[in-house]
Amino acid sequence: MKFLDLAKVYIRSGAGGNGAVSFRREKYIEYGGPDGGDGGKGGDVWAEAVPGLNTLIDYRYQQHFFASNGKGGAGQGRTGKDGDTVVLKVPVGTEILDEDEETVIADMTEVGQRVLLAAGGNGGWGNLQFKSATNQAPRRANPGQPAVEMTIWLRLKLIADAGLVGLPNAGKSTFLAATSNARPKIADYPFTTLHPNLGVVAVDGKEFVIADIPGLIEGAHEGKGIGDRFLGHVERCSVLLHLVDGTAEDPVDDYEIICGELEKYGEGLADKPCVVGLNKLDAIPDDLVAEMCQMLRDAGASVVLPLSGVSGKGVTEVLRALEAEINPVQPEEEAADGAWEP
Repeated sequence: MKFLDLAKVYIRSGAGGNGAVSFRREKYIEYGGPDGGDGGKGGDVWAEAVPGLNTLIDYRYQQHFFASNGKGGAGQGRTGKDGDTVVLKVPVGTEILDEDEETVIADMTEVGQRVLLAAGGNGGWGNLQFKSATNQAPRRANPGQPAVEMTIWLRLKLIADAGLVGLPNAGKSTFLAATSNARPKIADYPFTTLHPNLGVVAVDGKEFVIADIPGLIEGAHEGKGIGDRFLGHVERCSVLLHLVDGTAEDPVDDYEIICGELEKYGEGLADKPCVVGLNKLDAIPDDLVAEMCQMLRDAGASVVLPLSGVSGKGVTEVLRALEAEINPVQPEEEAADGAWEP
């Protein structure tokens, strides 16, 4: 299934049905009086977060969603039929934005969450509603309320526990393939990853989800390379895994480039807990590993762990560090673990 994380959609609720002007006409009944029924309510447009979806590709082929109008009222006090409701089914993690692409209408973060996007118009009153002691034969009825029409944007932000960031060819896809059942494209040239990938990893009997996004380059916040389009997918992550290519000419400069892009992007990415992985350990001389790790710490990295996604060396330690940030041990749990039991 092709990945699509942004879609423009046109929606319109149903208009309410008109009320009826009608009078009772029966044999032997001289004064039948008004009996015009009310119009039916127009259909609503809802959005619902459903499981099993991780792309907005369905909205590439259908962009218009119109609810049906309510039917008009009729004689004998008959109310018109309500319009059918339309439901937009979206993946969990979808943001619904106004036409300006900035105003957030709703953030669908839980399965089963429903949001009313456009309410259908109420049906108009028939002349039966206007009957009174002083107006026993009203000849007026209300029209139904008009429909609500609007343009919205659907923007998907994948929900993952940890996010992989780094320059192209830093080994992010290799790491994801080595630690999960995900099978991202892996090759020896930059930008092999063109859309985000999700993988479920396990360590010490605990599982969490990692999101791998396409590599960033210097100036990504200005649209260079693939740009920062996919950084929204790591906004919801609890921790970032910043992979640095240990075989690069200047790993510290590579680290600082990505940190700078995260800070310029904003949305709190630069303030998230970050584990730095010095990748491709199998291709780095042993006597340089400790020195390179210290250089990264001097550059501002708080946690630096060497690893090799190919050989698997150091991978478990990195996963444990990520899991510790995702599920930090509470003081009460620490006290309970250290409590003496008779």
